[in-house]
Amino acid sequence: MTTTSDLPLETQRSWNRFLQTYEPLRGELYRYCRYLTRSPWDAEDLAQDTLARAFVTLAQMGAAPPSPRAWLFRVASNLWIDSRRKRREVASDATDDARAGETTDARAAREGAGTLLVKLSPQERAAVVLKDVFELSLEETAEALGTTVGGVKAALHRGRGKLVDDAPLEESSVPKPAALDAFVTAFNAGDIDAVAALLLDTAVVQVVGATTQYGPEAAKRTVLYGMLHGAARMAVADPSTGMDASLVAGILPDAPRLEARLHRGRWVLVHWYRHADGDAVRAVTTVELEGDRVASLANYFYTPEMLEEVAAELGVPVKLNGRTWCTSQSTE
Repeated sequence: MTTTSDLPLETQRSWNRFLQTYEPLRGELYRYCRYLTRSPWDAEDLAQDTLARAFVTLAQMGAAPPSPRAWLFRVASNLWIDSRRKRREVASDATDDARAGETTDARAAREGAGTLLVKLSPQERAAVVLKDVFELSLEETAEALGTTVGGVKAALHRGRGKLVDDAPLEESSVPKPAALDAFVTAFNAGDIDAVAALLLDTAVVQVVGATTQYGPEAAKRTVLYGMLHGAARMAVADPSTGMDASLVAGILPDAPRLEARLHRGRWVLVHWYRHADGDAVRAVTTVELEGDRVASLANYFYTPEMLEEVAAELGVPVKLNGRTWCTSQSTE
């Protein structure tokens, strides 16, 4: 398993020092990524990638950045701009068949545009968001984008001229895969073996930001076990969960119930936990399928900003879990 407790002591200490500075910025980082990507799922992925890249990059720098906030935005901006550039390169080399296939993903194109025209370049969008939304100075915006104040002014002038109100997204009707129904049925029956049997041998299973497991057996011992039985530990405020007692007040020890919901054109699984004051969603899981098997699974449990947004869009009550994951894993 990949948890911090498995890392060398010095690496753990470095990571903890990193979190002391950058974890308080996590909420703002998610918001910035959300403005760039226009999708809660892509925003969370970009935020996670940004923290990982920042940790590695910081270890190679001679001195800490004078403005951690602006520097973190710069790492996120670079990752996002690079990803957009690569997409354009792939698109320019695509065959006619591939380009025809892109039309079936109109929602993704609209997500990328958000409230800004598709014509707005990544640099322009980032400049507008940093200056007008996060109210960075011209100098801070230039630092975050790795450019000059003059470059920022030019990007702002171009970008502000292209701002438009985007039409609301329309949900398309996407058939629910039978394999997803099978996963939900097995989970709600508490049959962890049946759930694990739906995973490919090469499946990647993760709790986003906490741990990644490979294959059914490893997933069964850790992630799947936690998804099914974690509520029992939360109900007694088990300190080994690492969660603040205020976050688990009123939770009941019953196993959560899964429900498949269509969100922004894709099927996701929402985890309903029982509480003394009523049921509420505490996690969301995405599942990628290959035929009738699960190729990858991502459980969003320690991602409060994203959970809040997705729950609001789905119209379901939500309770948050903070960002601190288990300090020890249960197995059986």
